[in-house]
Amino acid sequence: MYSYSEFDEAFVRERVAQFTQQVERRLDGSLTEDEFRPLRLMNGLYLQLHAYMLRVAIPYGTINPRQMRQLAHIAQTWDKGYGHFTTRQNIQFNWPKLEDVPKMLQALADVGMHAIQTSGNCVRNVTADHFAGAAADEIEDPRPVAELLRQWSTDHPEFQFLPRKFKIAITGSPNDRAVTRAHDIGLRMVRNAKGEPGFEVIVGGGLGRTPMIGHTVRDFLPKADLLPYVEAVLSVYNTLGRRDNKYKARIKITVHETGKEEITRLIEDRFAELRPLFGGNDQKLLAEIEEAFAPPAFRNAPTDAYDAFYKADPTFRSWADTNLATHRNAQYAIVTISLKAHGATPGDATADQMRLIADLAERYGHSEIRISHEQNVILPHVHKSDLPTLHAALAKAGLGTANVGLLSDIIACPGMDYCSLATARSIPVAQEIATRFDELKLEHEIGPLKIKISGCINACGHHHVGHIGILGLDRAGVENYQITLGGDGTETAAIGEKTGPGFAYDEIVPAIERILRAYLEVRQSPEETFLETFRRTGIAPFKAALYGEEGEKDAA
Repeated sequence: MYSYSEFDEAFVRERVAQFTQQVERRLDGSLTEDEFRPLRLMNGLYLQLHAYMLRVAIPYGTINPRQMRQLAHIAQTWDKGYGHFTTRQNIQFNWPKLEDVPKMLQALADVGMHAIQTSGNCVRNVTADHFAGAAADEIEDPRPVAELLRQWSTDHPEFQFLPRKFKIAITGSPNDRAVTRAHDIGLRMVRNAKGEPGFEVIVGGGLGRTPMIGHTVRDFLPKADLLPYVEAVLSVYNTLGRRDNKYKARIKITVHETGKEEITRLIEDRFAELRPLFGGNDQKLLAEIEEAFAPPAFRNAPTDAYDAFYKADPTFRSWADTNLATHRNAQYAIVTISLKAHGATPGDATADQMRLIADLAERYGHSEIRISHEQNVILPHVHKSDLPTLHAALAKAGLGTANVGLLSDIIACPGMDYCSLATARSIPVAQEIATRFDELKLEHEIGPLKIKISGCINACGHHHVGHIGILGLDRAGVENYQITLGGDGTETAAIGEKTGPGFAYDEIVPAIERILRAYLEVRQSPEETFLETFRRTGIAPFKAALYGEEGEKDAA
């Protein structure tokens, strides 16, 4: 993985020193909260319902054991002993005291981490496929390009005050695990007719108040053209983007109001102006970055012990079936560590758990760790012979839940338990759904399913692209939960369809149960997934299950 250069190091240290002085001025009253607010947001510090929250960037979800241990140290020293991994591959600390934040930022800088551009109307943390560099279906590791984009966008003078925040996601695989079509810019690696790798460029996706799937503005963009092309997209958006209305300020609205054809023309015209200005230094830098992402020295050893253990131990077999993914090296597996134990807060990890993950990554995972947008942790390179021992260590620490990709692997935002913008609770809903279906023992029978929950219309829980999406709203001071069905965040992305009237807090879990019992009744076979069934039948049988015969008539 990439290590900070002397320039990177000096830049981050200078920002910490600046913010330390700003905090001191806020604490002695020299700065009012209104004056301090833009300064703290530039350094990832939010003021939430009960306390400040510090959001730390984990660029493209890649982190090493030393950094993970430092996050554990920060959690234990200046927070309440845990951190929350988010859908943007960041980590949030929800309880810091203002006077401690400079010390937290200094501790981050000591291990090459920071909180810069995790807030504000700028290019946010560039996210990537959490299986990057390991996946069997991958064309090429996209992380060097993500790192190039990170360096280019950090403190870019033209793009620090965009009309609104800007998010870029990248994947190197045809199977999209990075939700690229729901980002301001999505980059999907593809091959042209000659077999050369390049990118499909998708612009104008986004969730929130007005969810939209992005438009493809280039079917194939050569890798060498990527940086000037991304700069062209941002340049056009910076010029056209609405600054008069924050609800219409995202690029998805710009694309919608301008039209795909016209926005594509403007991007291509601006690209033609910018391309000659890039004299190849970006490609020299990319080549240097690529060297830092060389694959580890994979071990060549028998996997017989794994095969025998898989056959003999049903608990291990259940975990292996759900939490392992196919590695490009047949002797290895990609391990997803679930942070979704039944009844737990999705995405939370204690300091002790973080330290254990760091230890296991060093011992068994070539010292590589990834954070997924699905709020789990990944060890991308584990030899199969080490998997039984690894699983035993995870299980002992409460990290061995065999549910990745299943019902209880729920994405949930912090909701009204933490967030000042939230209009309803998210975490308790996720906990109660997971607990209920664990009691029913239906999770494995239901099979692959993505439930995503947001506590407000900003959609930080990605509910619009959940197979079952849940949106918590405030209706006259009472929590009300709206359900959408059929959303999809993959290469066949779709926005979920609203089922109808929402449900009270104490009604939402029974409503989800009715939906899933209807699915079990109407699916054609155990192999037909919930999403496949929904696409075959439409919403009618699910509305009937939710609302009775009247609901079925409304859907007709």
